[in-house]
Amino acid sequence: MQHTALIYTMVIMSAADSDMTDKELFIIGDIVRTLPVFEGFDPELLPELAANCAEILAQENGVETVIGIVADSLPERLCQTAYALACDVAAADGVVNQEELVLLEMLRHRIGVGRLRAAAI
Repeated sequence: MQHTALIYTMVIMSAADSDMTDKELFIIGDIVRTLPVFEGFDPELLPELAANCAEILAQENGVETVIGIVADSLPERLCQTAYALACDVAAADGVVNQEELVLLEMLRHRIGVGRLRAAAI
């Protein structure tokens, strides 16, 4: 479930501005294939998990629902990792817009990443 939570975190960040760019999608795929936190995860499941997340996002209060799933599924030791992955996806296209900043703040609060640690990330 922790892999799903981390992927959902990246997908909501990519969708924050209603424009999932190729750069963002490439970064997500690259992260899943290369980072040790995804060891043992089958990258072939990524499209299905991203589609599941997109379905939830399309519902009323979808963003809050996904953030709740992430917060409930992540072990404490991976909360800062999730925030860092969200930052990576937000920065993928070279511009972090207001919608992404708001989502980062919502995520930070919900998963318990302190302001100082978030600034360091």
